[in-house]
Amino acid sequence: PTSAQVSAVPHPGRFLYTLDNDVLTTQQRQFYEDNGYLLIKKLVSDEDIERFRKEFVRICKREVNPPGAMIMKDESLRSQYGQSEKVVNKVQDFQEDKELFRYCTLPEKLYECICFNACAKNPLKLCPLCLRAHICHSPQQTFLHPMHQDLHYFPFRPADRIVCSWTAMERADQGNGCLFVQPGTHKQPLKPHGYPQWEGKTNKLFHGLLDEDEKTPKVHLVMEKGDTVFFHPLLFHGSGINKTSGFRKSISCHFASSECYYIDVKNTSQEHLEKELAEMVRKKYNATSVELRDIWNFRARLVQGERINL
Repeated sequence: PTSAQVSAVPHPGRFLYTLDNDVLTTQQRQFYEDNGYLLIKKLVSDEDIERFRKEFVRICKREVNPPGAMIMKDESLRSQYGQSEKVVNKVQDFQEDKELFRYCTLPEKLYECICFNACAKNPLKLCPLCLRAHICHSPQQTFLHPMHQDLHYFPFRPADRIVCSWTAMERADQGNGCLFVQPGTHKQPLKPHGYPQWEGKTNKLFHGLLDEDEKTPKVHLVMEKGDTVFFHPLLFHGSGINKTSGFRKSISCHFASSECYYIDVKNTSQEHLEKELAEMVRKKYNATSVELRDIWNFRARLVQGERINL
């Protein structure tokens, strides 16, 4: 199925964000064009999700330690749960873990990615750039991500050549903090981001829109195990608080076309993010001079600069 023929030229004035092929229906393409996201039911198998879940538990127990992976924890829960998955919010940058990296190469998922402008060349090439496994939440946590645009974190363009793939590893609904989106906001420019002005502790690097209109209607994406949503990096989206006694596990990554190029974020709304990331890298690796572009180049080298040839 990944050998589908794709035209890189959209219909003038009709389809700007998707490509001509036989992967999606006209109705599905139009929905993505209008709303900036598209949910595909049961795209990832139960077998694959179970493998990802087991690998996550192994990482939490430190049975494996993938190089470069960032494990984010809620330290307030350590006294209660010790070294277990119940204290881990998120495993990010899992590109060196072969089992989790399989998610980025699943044929079924790549087949759907073909229709987006992230795969704009023929022969098609994909660059898995932002690889993360979101594992959320415990009932004691206030772990959530405020409304934001993913492009805020990316020092490359064009935005239309990037797409996120986000898969539910178990049912996600409003009770356990599912994703919520503001349809159509992918047509807006990148907005200023920063830490939300709310009481209590905020999560490191979890920036949100500074000028969010809370009155704008949101759509909560109720998803079953294996459901996958693809969305544009400019789409306004976030996740809520888990109010249940269980978890809400998901796994995600971003794909970008080989056509993408780096930009200098200095004197832009992303400059403060670069400074924050650079300080973290300097502390961790004792580096003297770091730029956001350097960090992303480093990530690219970690995956050996590979492109997935479809």
